Amino acid sequence: MDWGTELWDQYDIIEKHTQSGLELVEKYVKFVKERTEIEQNYAKQLRNLSKKYNLKRSSKDEPECRLSSYQSFLDILNETNDYAGQRELIAENMMMNICIDLTKYLQEIKQERKTYLMEAKKAQQSLESTYKQLDSSKKRFEREWREAERAALYAEKTDQDINATKADVEKAKQQAHMRAHIAEECKNDYAAQLQKYNKEQSQFYFSDMPLIFNKLQDLDERRVRKLAQGYILFSDTEKHVMPIIGKCLEGITKAGTNVNERNDSMVIIEQNKSGFERPGDLDFEDYSQGINRASSDSSLGTPKGPVEFLSKNRSKNFWLFKRSKLSPSMLPPFSTPPAPSPANGPPSPKFGRDPLSYCLKEINKTVKPRISSFRTLRRSPTVTEDFAHLPPEQRRKRLQQRLEEICKELQKEVDQSEALGKMKDVYEKNPQMGDPASLASQINQTSQNIERLRGELNKYETWLAEAGGRGESLRYKTHSFNNNGAHDAHNPDGAHSDESTPDPSQAIYAEFDDDFEDEELTAPIGKCTAMYNFPGASEGTISMQEGEVLAVVEEDKGDGWTRVRRNNGDEGYIPTSYVTITLNE
Repeated sequence: MDWGTELWDQYDIIEKHTQSGLELVEKYVKFVKERTEIEQNYAKQLRNLSKKYNLKRSSKDEPECRLSSYQSFLDILNETNDYAGQRELIAENMMMNICIDLTKYLQEIKQERKTYLMEAKKAQQSLESTYKQLDSSKKRFEREWREAERAALYAEKTDQDINATKADVEKAKQQAHMRAHIAEECKNDYAAQLQKYNKEQSQFYFSDMPLIFNKLQDLDERRVRKLAQGYILFSDTEKHVMPIIGKCLEGITKAGTNVNERNDSMVIIEQNKSGFERPGDLDFEDYSQGINRASSDSSLGTPKGPVEFLSKNRSKNFWLFKRSKLSPSMLPPFSTPPAPSPANGPPSPKFGRDPLSYCLKEINKTVKPRISSFRTLRRSPTVTEDFAHLPPEQRRKRLQQRLEEICKELQKEVDQSEALGKMKDVYEKNPQMGDPASLASQINQTSQNIERLRGELNKYETWLAEAGGRGESLRYKTHSFNNNGAHDAHNPDGAHSDESTPDPSQAIYAEFDDDFEDEELTAPIGKCTAMYNFPGASEGTISMQEGEVLAVVEEDKGDGWTRVRRNNGDEGYIPTSYVTITLNE
């Protein structure tokens, strides 16, 4: 069943229905647009929420950030941000695949519908024009036939009139004959117009309009099919990102399961452990036995602060962190107070005349200001370069951390010095590539940096040894370099050797050549193809031929040289500009 057969006389209904269908498409497009706006606003709010609660870059070094609960919270914020990205993707796909596509299709079918309606209107106008011609010929035929009848009656009346002359009768007959002939022509014209109209009418109702109606039916069905696809895409667009959204939600769940309260407690201990010993018991001083004055005075070296503090603050906890006087436990690492003299014995000669002043003086000597009291540490810590303001355990950690940083900086400067030395060697052998003198300032600056960092390294290793980290400091000794590729050489008597110091860059080559022999082969990170020949005459470089393929071991660090390896194991540096590099993904 089709519209051309069943709805041949329902032109207005078909026109109204197709227009209503187009309006439905427009309405659906507007609906999806508003949905995308909601998704975009939702994603924007999620991103702002994640950004609001995410830690600032300056606060990422806070001690709390090492806790698993904090890390899990950051993971949740990151997953929320990724989830917001998927909501944006939904909005983008809906806009591209539904709104834009349907809008474009809507314009096409609007134009197509307009074309069909114009054809129908043109056919209708043609039929109406033919009908007007038919009606005009019909009316003319009717008028001329009546005139012919009147002319015939007049001729017959004139012929019967005895008073009419023969000329009058002949004239009346000729007039009647002419009118009859005109009426016959109008009759034939009317018949022709009628036949034409009937043919066009049949063509209109049985061929032209059914064809147009069927085209409109096909257009409407295609519109409905396209709209149905838009309905399905509305769901599929969200289903497509559901797996990724599921991964985001799984990431949030995993962040919750990764929280380890025991590890967090251990991190708190590791971060805040002071390394101090607990205060020992106070000695009983029996004044009833007549203790020697000197012995009593010497006991003044043992503070009574904690007992006095407890008597005043029994309702407060953690008195150890509130006290303002020294505890005996602070003294052992540095010195031991003078032992009291035996009962009733002579005073110690160390005390002199004023045992009390001597004890206080010894305490001031042995107890360093940096551990005078916990209250002083908390209220106004004096930050020093050797981290002496920190508790022993924290000091050792900070010194080790600083040593690692210095080693990294030193290694970087050594690499830079080595690269500059190789570049200078290449410039000397190939003057067209550059002026060796232009590198003098950089080489000098790098050597000064190496000396400065070496001094800092020795200084921090000494402080680490003082802090009780001798075992740990040994591993930093292996990283300290001098111009000879080893530690400074000293004569047995402690004086420096009088031998001349070799060139820093040449010493660095020897040092790193030894390192290359000892270490295992580094895995290649890519390949490179030589564009030009390179002789590789200077130390540390490797020759290559045009078109040769080499394995890239180390990228260019900004000095213009790339470290490569042949299949036979030979390694060395080549100019980066001489090769085309392809890194592994």
